[in-house]
Amino acid sequence: MQSQLLRRGVRAALALAAVAGATLPVTALAAPATEPAAGIEEVIVTAQRREQSAQDVGVALTVLTGDDLAARGIGNVNALQYAAPSLEIVPAFGGGQPQFRLRGVGFDDYASNNTSTVGVYVNEVAYTLPIQTQGLLFDIDRVEVLRGPQGTLYGRNTTGGAINFITRRPTEVLSAGVSAEFGRWNALQVEGFVSGPVSDTLRFRLAGVTQQGGDWQENRVTGESTGEADKVAVRGQLLWAPRDGLEALLDLHYSQDQSDGAGLYLFRDLSGTFGSTDFTLPGSVLADRDRSQTGWGGSSVFTSFTGIATDQKPFRDNETHGIDLNIKADVGLGELTSITAWETLDRSEYNDWDASPNAFAGTYFGSDARVLSQEVRLASTGEGATQWVAGAYYLNERLREQFASDFIQSLGFDTDTTYEQKVQSWSLFGQVDHQLTERWTLVAGLRQEHEKRSLGNFLTAGVFAPGVTGNFIPPSDVSAKTDETSGKLGLEFRPSEQLLVYGSLSRGIKSGGFTAYNTPDVALLHPIKPEKLHALEVGFKYTTETLALNGAAYYYDYQDQQVQSAIYTAFGPIGNIVNADSTIYGAELELDWRPAPGWRIAQAIGWKQGEFDKFNDLDIAASVTAGQAVFISRAGQDQGLAPFSYTGTLGYSREISGWRLEAELNASYRDEFKPVLLGPTYNIDAYWLVGANIALSPVGGRWQVAVYGRNLLDEEYDLTRNFFLPPVSIAAPGQPRSYGLRVSYAF
Repeated sequence: MQSQLLRRGVRAALALAAVAGATLPVTALAAPATEPAAGIEEVIVTAQRREQSAQDVGVALTVLTGDDLAARGIGNVNALQYAAPSLEIVPAFGGGQPQFRLRGVGFDDYASNNTSTVGVYVNEVAYTLPIQTQGLLFDIDRVEVLRGPQGTLYGRNTTGGAINFITRRPTEVLSAGVSAEFGRWNALQVEGFVSGPVSDTLRFRLAGVTQQGGDWQENRVTGESTGEADKVAVRGQLLWAPRDGLEALLDLHYSQDQSDGAGLYLFRDLSGTFGSTDFTLPGSVLADRDRSQTGWGGSSVFTSFTGIATDQKPFRDNETHGIDLNIKADVGLGELTSITAWETLDRSEYNDWDASPNAFAGTYFGSDARVLSQEVRLASTGEGATQWVAGAYYLNERLREQFASDFIQSLGFDTDTTYEQKVQSWSLFGQVDHQLTERWTLVAGLRQEHEKRSLGNFLTAGVFAPGVTGNFIPPSDVSAKTDETSGKLGLEFRPSEQLLVYGSLSRGIKSGGFTAYNTPDVALLHPIKPEKLHALEVGFKYTTETLALNGAAYYYDYQDQQVQSAIYTAFGPIGNIVNADSTIYGAELELDWRPAPGWRIAQAIGWKQGEFDKFNDLDIAASVTAGQAVFISRAGQDQGLAPFSYTGTLGYSREISGWRLEAELNASYRDEFKPVLLGPTYNIDAYWLVGANIALSPVGGRWQVAVYGRNLLDEEYDLTRNFFLPPVSIAAPGQPRSYGLRVSYAF
């Protein structure tokens, strides 16, 4: 394995050198030529709820511009894992539910009802359900990835970190633009915007995007293709600024996703019996040698209560609507901000988790989510020695969901789980930054949060034949209330204008929740305790005109970590989320260097390690043999986190006889991930991804044309691996090599 990784690393390095070198003959043969000035551009962020240079913020922070996203082909939040250190975002079972992990702090859950360890915000509005984050990214100004517990400055409280998306705003002058990307497998993405003034006090912006095609997988039996995208999203904004110190931004947005679902592949033969039973599989399928091969199929019983045809390919039919109003007003004491948001999600998603024509493990999610939030903040203004912010946050969340499973050929029945979850949360938060001396600054923040969660009318019914049903449990209700305190105490030191050194102690909280899977036993509905993470972090930021070098090291005491396990019931072991204690520690280093005019080198590396301190896990095999619960202590056991992550870019630009040439090569590495609760069979191998872009445009012109390549080494890799009652062993594959043309025009 190590030798293979070394060879892949050498190939990646050679590819970087090749693309960099490929630009040199062009510039060497052309004259006259000029190079853009060398130097680090200042990036303004709002990570601490006020405008600051990114290099003046005493937290571990990665910033990506909208142009960075386009160059690397990042069209959804999941792909950010290849552009920021220590970040992993993968689809649960290859479906639409994302699993976020930042610095090893993550939550593996394929249900829709629980919160994430990583908060995701769009224009300061929290997307409280992870499934809400799966729309297209478009018209983005920048993305800020904050690592470490967040809560004293943000609406929601998180243990892992936060990802902030800031879209472009209405402009003072009329402008417009359109871009189109044509790629392999007939993939097409078209994005456009128009923006400008309506009057002296009112401005507008309208932006939209559509993504089509790209069906790179096929049914191994019928040859039918799958993986085709069919997405559209639009955002409209009105910015009203009647006077200095007062503005209101109204944001309306809509998206629709009617794409094919992701196809899984079998990495082991599908044959034999299920578990320890004598239930023989009705049909065997050999392991796939080609990751683009997949399969699907269902039963007439499943069709009878979902309406999904037995030969229906995996699909998504999701819609989101939202309206947000952000008002900022100078009230003398400070700037008052009010953010009112109403977000909806209507989800219809079908997946085949056995990747075969058989009805072993098909799943359907029908979700109806409604989220109302209100945030009010008052923040200091000016350049005084003390900067502060204080706020209040309210959340009202409702989720109605149907989770149906097709087990008719594996367990002899199907299941239909329905419930309604309601969440109400209130919190007060604030933070003060006080400059003790010219060099020393004290940072202190506090948050108090009260939350009530309830799972109402929860029912799991067994469907044994069309019209033949029986309830495993009666309709059940369960609720939980929590009052949690989080905070931060930090110290910043500036020995010189170029260097910032910081350290902090912080406490983050992740909400509790419920296991909302197929549940044949009321005992599985017990509430999950909230997570508590105590973090010690030290770091530095060093900046010159041509160099920015940032580093951080951290140690986490992770209490009541929410992890996947199982509970032994009368039906045998059933999957359940439980609490455990663990320790995680690691470090990151980020470099942005402009060694010469026209050149940019950006590199980032992350390393992490984690182990369980207290975790009594159900030993499934021993429990089945004994006919009762048998536990195994995992105290001292490695969590199997992927130790290393790397991301880097090498860019070059030059003006040649009125033309501007830009070339960039990017590479990322993800280390081996070992999910200890699943076993070594389901380890995800380490992999490299390499991409490149070359763009040409007239200097001062309105258009640009570019060619791109992604996964240039055609790496074969998996995003996630899992199983359903072995021997069904499935994996979600990453996309193979792709390439295409991107053209843009600005009016």
